[in-house]
Amino acid sequence: MSALNTATVSTEPAVAIDIAAIRAAALRLAPYAYRTPVLRTRGIDALAQAQLAFKCENFQRAGAFKFRGACNAVWSLSDTQATHGVVTHSSGNHGAALALAARTRGIAAHVVVPEGTVKPKLAAIASYGATLHYCAPTLAAREAGAEQVRRETGATLVHPFTDPAVIAGQGTAALELIEDVGALDALITPIGGGGLIGGTATAAHALHPAMDIFAAEPEGAAEAYESLQRGTRVTTLIPHTICDGLRGIIGEINFDLVRAHRVRVLKVSDAETI
Repeated sequence: MSALNTATVSTEPAVAIDIAAIRAAALRLAPYAYRTPVLRTRGIDALAQAQLAFKCENFQRAGAFKFRGACNAVWSLSDTQATHGVVTHSSGNHGAALALAARTRGIAAHVVVPEGTVKPKLAAIASYGATLHYCAPTLAAREAGAEQVRRETGATLVHPFTDPAVIAGQGTAALELIEDVGALDALITPIGGGGLIGGTATAAHALHPAMDIFAAEPEGAAEAYESLQRGTRVTTLIPHTICDGLRGIIGEINFDLVRAHRVRVLKVSDAETI
């Protein structure tokens, strides 16, 4: 069984992210993002001995929930900001999502990608019209590359998971899920940098304060679990997991949200993931 950890300290995030911001994001996204289906299966219910509802964000534009946050961030920009475009660093889904979101507004997108990024993900980012900038495969290099592009172009940085507009946008998936199926006993999402779980927990607890919130994290990239265990952000672990989209280090604002909403983190092996 996977190890379970619960935050013992409740703290307010440094930047307010609330249900009002998530509802505003839902309105902003309505012309562009899909309201993805909720699917059920009796076979999996029988195996789990529970009634499960799956919010199918694999049917979202750009193939992932990331489009919600990216699109909310892009359409939150002032006209003056938008003229300079947007920039981010990403090894895949967020880069593609931001590129597509920028295209919906007709503005430039720059994506800093680490060397070694899988070719289909690079192709997806490029297909939506982004300019690719390559860097060494380290977080420090990615952040430095994005900052350099920001200085040179005036583009607005849209961070993959710490940007409040991104977090609020990701929270719209949980808002839709609860609107469609009603109250749930528990809700679970993956966790990497923490954008999805931050928005999810905020939306869920605004609507149903007693709901249990869980986050699934690869054993080989368990920064969030270790951070909760130690009571402070762990930023030095070297990830080793097949889950390439979950190798991000949990952000400061995301860690605050995880603690504030008493999220319990489940460590999952690569074998269990497969």
